[in-house]
Amino acid sequence: MARTRDILNRELPPWLNAVLVFGTLATVVYFEIKRPLRKMRQDKVTRNARNVFMSWTTAATIALTEKPVTAPLSRAVERYGFGLLKLRRLPVWADLLLSVVLLDYTLYIWHYLTHKVPFLWRFHLAHHVDMDLDASTALRFHAGEMLLSVPWRATQVAVLGISPLGLALWQTLTLMEIMFHHSNVRLSYPVERRLCRLIVTPRMHGIHHSVVQKETDSNWSTIFSWPDYFHGTIRLNVPQDKIITGVAAYQNPAELTVGKIMKLPFTVDRPSWVVPQRGRPQREGLTDPATGLLPEGAVSASITNAPLEIPPARPAQAGKKEVYP
Repeated sequence: MARTRDILNRELPPWLNAVLVFGTLATVVYFEIKRPLRKMRQDKVTRNARNVFMSWTTAATIALTEKPVTAPLSRAVERYGFGLLKLRRLPVWADLLLSVVLLDYTLYIWHYLTHKVPFLWRFHLAHHVDMDLDASTALRFHAGEMLLSVPWRATQVAVLGISPLGLALWQTLTLMEIMFHHSNVRLSYPVERRLCRLIVTPRMHGIHHSVVQKETDSNWSTIFSWPDYFHGTIRLNVPQDKIITGVAAYQNPAELTVGKIMKLPFTVDRPSWVVPQRGRPQREGLTDPATGLLPEGAVSASITNAPLEIPPARPAQAGKKEVYP
């Protein structure tokens, strides 16, 4: 038994982690091309370059600040047996399953806090101002948010009693799932309607990235969807063709360059959910939020005070400056 539990002191083999993560990324990107769910509004090359750069800063921050804290902490948890999951000697499979479920649930709480605590929202805003939604959005976070999440992650590991393998497994599954549910993949509607009862899906999470605050304040879950059902924060009644992606106050591509996004937490100068000179976007004509997932074209749910249509950024001609309405 002791020898069997030694596996909890290990992490996933690097080759397996790479296969799972890059295999998921390649799969969703392929289907984003073959079966797109939403029309993209921004120049693809410029946007992808921006998101890739931000994903690099995210990965570097995690490697430099989170990994040095959580890796030795999880080894100490397993060695000295402290934390909730160590109160009883669980079978390895139960330890791993509960690690994933509990870490996922406490990430739901953290996600909620990043929207509701003004200081944290300043940093999480960088993720939400993306005016399109696909797998690359899943990887673009402000480095400051990753730094601020380190104490929370350490608390998760210590209080829950998470082993090195449990932590590594959850991290890999989380990365795979966020690439999936941020993706621009059109799943079969009957399949997704059932699937979203178990895990977070592209249509479900697409609602969370709406310019309408009431819609963004829903669907906080990451891997499993049950926390939203449990807390009554599930919202499935907005078809994807009625969603404007992004943050209401930041719909001008000229304000969403890498430099300006990285400075955003320190330069926020307006209410996030109010369109300048227009007001707060509101949705009309919706059914019960807990109604099953609605397909595109199911309802005529218009937005009042919607952001004006702004053309995607184009390379300015020599001697001319790009101007947006």
